[in-house]
Amino acid sequence: MIIVGIDPGIAILGYGVIEYKGNHFKTIDYGAIVTEAKEQMPDRLVKIYRELSGILDKYTPDAVAIEELFFNKNTKTALIVAQARGVTILSAANLGLNTYEYTPLQIKQGVAGYGRADKQQIQFMTKTILNLSIIPKPDDVADALAVAICHAHSSTFGSYFKIK
Repeated sequence: MIIVGIDPGIAILGYGVIEYKGNHFKTIDYGAIVTEAKEQMPDRLVKIYRELSGILDKYTPDAVAIEELFFNKNTKTALIVAQARGVTILSAANLGLNTYEYTPLQIKQGVAGYGRADKQQIQFMTKTILNLSIIPKPDDVADALAVAICHAHSSTFGSYFKIK
């Protein structure tokens, strides 16, 4: 199974592409889609849409796993990230891909086996599980790979939605 994990963001959207077969992981690709703060919001969203659509089209994953929006006290930031998240979901839906979403708690449990694991623990486990020589940077990329691992380890496959 090919899984694309996404850590949504407007400045940096992390993605990770893995293969999960027979309880073994293989890292296929990972990186970040970066937009500049000086760009207009519509241009930033278009860039995310186009680049992510290209990645999804290239790897034709069996599943796209995305981190649910964690709402904090900064409503403005949450709304901006929600727009990037919407574009991410649209990119997958336009290609007819199965999309799943996971809470930060589910991701921590799926990667480290502990819902209160800290960022360093998650990054270390991601590096270990995927047999990487270093922890991917920026953090958004490592987070995206963790989302993909969570999907592979999940028995319930998160909150599923598919738009056709």
